[in-house]
Amino acid sequence: MADDLAGDEAESNAGDVARNGWHRVDPVDVPADGRVRSVVVDGRSVALARCGARLGALENHCPHQGGPLGEGSIEKGLLRCPWHGYDYDPITGQPPEGFSDGVTAYPVDERTDGVYVQLPAVPEQVRTVSDVLVETLVAHGISHVFGMVGHSNLGFAEAMRRAEARGELTYIGIRHEGAAAFAASAYGKLTGRPAACFAIAGPGSTNLLTGLYDAKLDGSPVLAISGQVPSKVLGRGAFQDLDLTAVFKDVAISSTAIQAGSDHAELAGLAVKHAIDGRGVAHLVLPDEVQVLPSDSPAASPRGRLSARLIRPDEDALSRAAALIRDARRPVMIVGHGARAAEDEVRRLAEHLNSPVLTTFKAKGLVPDTHPLGAGVLGRSGTPVASWLMNESDLLIVVGASFSNHTGIAAYKAIVQLDDDHAAIGRFDAVTADVLGDAALSLNALLDRLPEVKAEDQRPDLAERWAIWRAEKARRVNDDRGLGVSAAAVFDVLSRHLPTDAVVTVDVGNHAYSLGRYLESKGQPVLMSGYLGSIGFGYPAALGAWAAAPGRPVLAVTGDGGFGQYAAELTTAVKYGIGIKHVLLNNNALGKISKEQLAADYPVWHTSLVNPDWAQYARLCGATGLRVDRREDLEAAMTELFATTGPALLCIEQDAELL
Repeated sequence: MADDLAGDEAESNAGDVARNGWHRVDPVDVPADGRVRSVVVDGRSVALARCGARLGALENHCPHQGGPLGEGSIEKGLLRCPWHGYDYDPITGQPPEGFSDGVTAYPVDERTDGVYVQLPAVPEQVRTVSDVLVETLVAHGISHVFGMVGHSNLGFAEAMRRAEARGELTYIGIRHEGAAAFAASAYGKLTGRPAACFAIAGPGSTNLLTGLYDAKLDGSPVLAISGQVPSKVLGRGAFQDLDLTAVFKDVAISSTAIQAGSDHAELAGLAVKHAIDGRGVAHLVLPDEVQVLPSDSPAASPRGRLSARLIRPDEDALSRAAALIRDARRPVMIVGHGARAAEDEVRRLAEHLNSPVLTTFKAKGLVPDTHPLGAGVLGRSGTPVASWLMNESDLLIVVGASFSNHTGIAAYKAIVQLDDDHAAIGRFDAVTADVLGDAALSLNALLDRLPEVKAEDQRPDLAERWAIWRAEKARRVNDDRGLGVSAAAVFDVLSRHLPTDAVVTVDVGNHAYSLGRYLESKGQPVLMSGYLGSIGFGYPAALGAWAAAPGRPVLAVTGDGGFGQYAAELTTAVKYGIGIKHVLLNNNALGKISKEQLAADYPVWHTSLVNPDWAQYARLCGATGLRVDRREDLEAAMTELFATTGPALLCIEQDAELL
């Protein structure tokens, strides 16, 4: 009979919740006599206190500074705010006599089946400035945000949560804001469209800067969004008070602080436009109180505000370039990242000329090494195949390359340069002929002007050089000093196992030079920190590649030095089920720096690293962890790596001298 009565009361209490807003408190959260604690009731924070036989429930928010009263203490029957020592009656929420700024108290009922608190109905959600901003960003194509939620960006975070619930946005919560910026930069490099990175005021925003400089120098569109301290304390030395528009002035094309009276939708739309048009970083600063201001303004539409960068080349410039190409005997094409969208046009011109195609490291895979005219990477991260062909050429046709000193394009050769950036033409050295325009349009226009050419068929030379280089690589694959696996062996196996539709991200270090030199690409794009050359890029970039290329395999290749900087992002991959395959070449050192010290006749100093067992670390994070110490085990381990579902790490103990 007692059980029946208890069941009837429980059923009645359940109905009471639905009708009148009564919510049962978990018994473990009910405080003892003379204690107060913060309790989550129906998703809302309540300060629950007991004084003798009485229980009190207060809004867990001091009206003065917002302090959490549930973290305070009961002193002489009064609840003391933990932030500034103001007292309240813990049952009624009233302050001492003579004061009127009390705290809202909620009814409490102790029943046989537990303690119940009656909360008012949740107020209807009000559309805010943050909703206007988020809706505008979504309309302008922002679909992914990498960031960290914190106290000065909560209003904007709530608007993103609503958008995510509507299926309009994907948010990836990272462990360090630097990883968010690297991920957004990689997203822009792969797609040409911006993703957003998101941080709080002060250190959260300054942590974004390295990844944003990577985006700036590599021409990757990114939107950075910063929370900011309340406007009334800005500039007065408040906690985390920095002039963020000044901080971001150099890295960003535009840095705009949103004010209460701003045209919020217009500024959000302009930020995306600046990032795309300027191929760089646009920055929005959101003061705390502005984020939650009510707004009924509509989102801004991108219609009529964005246009494709399809610049037609000048006819005279095309004629000069075509004349040089028409008369060349041994032309070679050198293509950079700026030619990514013109892959088909590059191949058509190369095949018409029987001209080898050399790529910069950033453009690795644009023409596969398996193509009869693919010559691999030129420069410090390149192959002797590419350098030999450039040296034997009589004309260089350079498309979308920056002429970086690491690429080593021979300035003494006759050069036809094609680029859609006026400032890139002849940036370091004079060129023989220039064509300013979209790569695809320019290459097609040149092809139309070259019905007959004098170029030799260089395919036999190219095949011979590849045979020589592959024989040398085979010898290096077999090198073994008993001190770990050679880089040549790693990339020999990886070349065979890497899916043809994969996206590869690579960090900075000796492993990057080895990847450029040894990995035979079947057309897989490689994302890197090009001109900034920032260590730590590789794994966060893989998060960005996953977002940018849904459904495609993503491989991160790093050293232990770079991965160590953002190793906690492995837990981000686990949390979101991001199936990054990670090849980590471990030599327990900053190997590239050791090499540079020796080259400069300095002793090796403070470049050694103390690492965990990386495979075990991966397993502790919830990922698959694999380890290889011998070349003989590489094949099986690489097979398992790519067969594994979810994030997986293969740590390969590398011989630091066999690069």
